[in-house]
Amino acid sequence: MYPAPTGPTFRTIVAEVAARAKERLPISVNGRVAAATKLVLAHDVLVLEDGTIEVGSSEDPMKTYHLVGSACECQDYPRAPEGWCKHRIAAGIDKRVRELLPQTPAVAPAPAASQPAPLPEAPASCNVYVQVGGHKVQVTLRDTDEARMLARLRVLLAQYPAAPQPTAPERARDTQAVAVESTPVCQYHGPMKPSTKAAGTWYCASRMGDGSSYCRERFPQS
Repeated sequence: MYPAPTGPTFRTIVAEVAARAKERLPISVNGRVAAATKLVLAHDVLVLEDGTIEVGSSEDPMKTYHLVGSACECQDYPRAPEGWCKHRIAAGIDKRVRELLPQTPAVAPAPAASQPAPLPEAPASCNVYVQVGGHKVQVTLRDTDEARMLARLRVLLAQYPAAPQPTAPERARDTQAVAVESTPVCQYHGPMKPSTKAAGTWYCASRMGDGSSYCRERFPQS
């Protein structure tokens, strides 16, 4: 399929080719040459991929005729002098015009975008987690010098100090609080009591059924 040419140069070349066609073809087809010229100027000549040519009708805009070689399927082809119907003449003029039109230089394809080279691995790197605005954030430090990287790390840690660790009594209270949430139960007498002598242990404070002694259930079992 050819692109539709436009512009003064195209119309000038069509006129010159049509004038030469009138000189070479029988005089009796001059009227057909004029009609064929109008078809070419209206871009009604189309070369298909299979090599056949499609020419539009000058009377019916919805109708087209096909040419295979020099043969046209229109009704005028059999009775036209030497088979020179206006569709065949239009195909000939169009072919010659396209040969004479200035060729559009091919546009070189744009070079493919080059992929950025991967960044080289840093000679020194480290990862550290800090608390920023109540959120745990991982920070990666990279450098070409390890000593300089560690100096940057100290500055970073000073800016975001770690939360203080709980003391031993606080840890004991936390352990006891967790234990309270899941109070052990004596299989005979129900919930146990926390021991005041050994943190994290529980005992049953109830007496046995005969009242002679206390229950010996403990948690955890010794």
